[in-house]
Amino acid sequence: METPRPDSREHSQFTLLADRRFGPLFATQFLGAFNDNVFKNALVVLLTFQAASWTTLSPSLLANLAAGLFILPFFLFSATAGQLADKFDKALLARLTKILEIVIILLAGVGFVLESLVLLMAALFLLGLQSALFGPIKYAILPQHLRPDELVGGNALVEAGTFVSILLGTLTGGLLAGLEGGTAWITGVSLLVALLGYLASRGIPHAPAPEPELRINLNPLTETWRCIGFARESHAVFLSILAISWFWLYGALFLAQFPAYTKAVLGGGEGMVTLLLAVFSVGIGGGSLLCEKLSRHKVETGLVPLGALGMTLFGLDFAWVSMGLPPAGEAQALFVLLSQGDTWRLLADLLLLGASGGLYCVPLYALMQQRSHPGHRARIIAANNIMNALFMVAGALAAGALLDGGYGIPALFALAAVVNGLVAVYICTVVPEFIRRGLIWLGLRRE
Repeated sequence: METPRPDSREHSQFTLLADRRFGPLFATQFLGAFNDNVFKNALVVLLTFQAASWTTLSPSLLANLAAGLFILPFFLFSATAGQLADKFDKALLARLTKILEIVIILLAGVGFVLESLVLLMAALFLLGLQSALFGPIKYAILPQHLRPDELVGGNALVEAGTFVSILLGTLTGGLLAGLEGGTAWITGVSLLVALLGYLASRGIPHAPAPEPELRINLNPLTETWRCIGFARESHAVFLSILAISWFWLYGALFLAQFPAYTKAVLGGGEGMVTLLLAVFSVGIGGGSLLCEKLSRHKVETGLVPLGALGMTLFGLDFAWVSMGLPPAGEAQALFVLLSQGDTWRLLADLLLLGASGGLYCVPLYALMQQRSHPGHRARIIAANNIMNALFMVAGALAAGALLDGGYGIPALFALAAVVNGLVAVYICTVVPEFIRRGLIWLGLRRE
């Protein structure tokens, strides 16, 4: 591991991008998240429009099956991934996961050539596995390579980069799927990105294992429970994990409704869906990057209640404006929607909702890393990944049940915002440090 520079606290998080302690890891993570979403979205688009020639299953069923297969490995293998990241050098593991990604893309290419739904779904499942294996590495390695005053900035860049890469990957996947000879384009671009990711991973400095004598337990149930037990050793860490998981549920619920919301409420088309996704992603990225300046280069938990308040207020306003819109008719062009004042208010709400989410989640990630036992840190992050996946699945099921029961999408948004407020009150009640630090940050209370 490189020796941290004896530097003052006056620095910008963006200088980390040119630093070997962080830049290669950021590039590896960015390219990996981009590739996941290129392949996943391209496959969903192809299944929607070409499924009839491959299978008798309905496109909607295939889309849900694809989403489930990608997230399933997070339940099955996160605990094992956490053990591996605590037992072996994380830089070595990062390189091995990128080699696995290259093999998976080659398998997907064979699936496209043979028009084999089984091979393509297997590749999607394996991409989920590769992401599950990399998850504990990317977060557990940050405290090893970064100084305490760089931890918030590093996490902010990772979160901002992740959402930008998701956005770009989703758009690229849809674009490639629509090209003539799209399957060849998807395979070629995904393979190139995987190779670039591997090259980036070779620059990650060594991160020695904290528990090299650890014996690997392959039982996902018992090891998952053990990982959660490590997280529960610190009340603040465990509550941070629950709070982060709620953020992913809340954000995923909004993202999942954008296509139906655009069609049924706004009366827009694909361009409007893309704009909503872009504004939300940019908001989260911007809020994440603001954290370092607002927290003055330290883990400032006082930003958590402020972010939670914004997530509630802007979520409620988004729902309120949506409820007041006239019934949607035929799909309108994007420029027509943008000529309406309500559309700009909705976009502003969505941008500020995303920014509030960035302020909320970055300090929680940094707190989880900072206060985790070094020997258990990767397994605690694995527990976080498992809880994130569990919350997102539960949120999707609850949203589906409410919509099937007659709830409108704006009402669903309003309910989610209200519950977000209740969750924030609960978290701040059981971890009063968040409110105390928030008052200090606002200047309403002394240190």
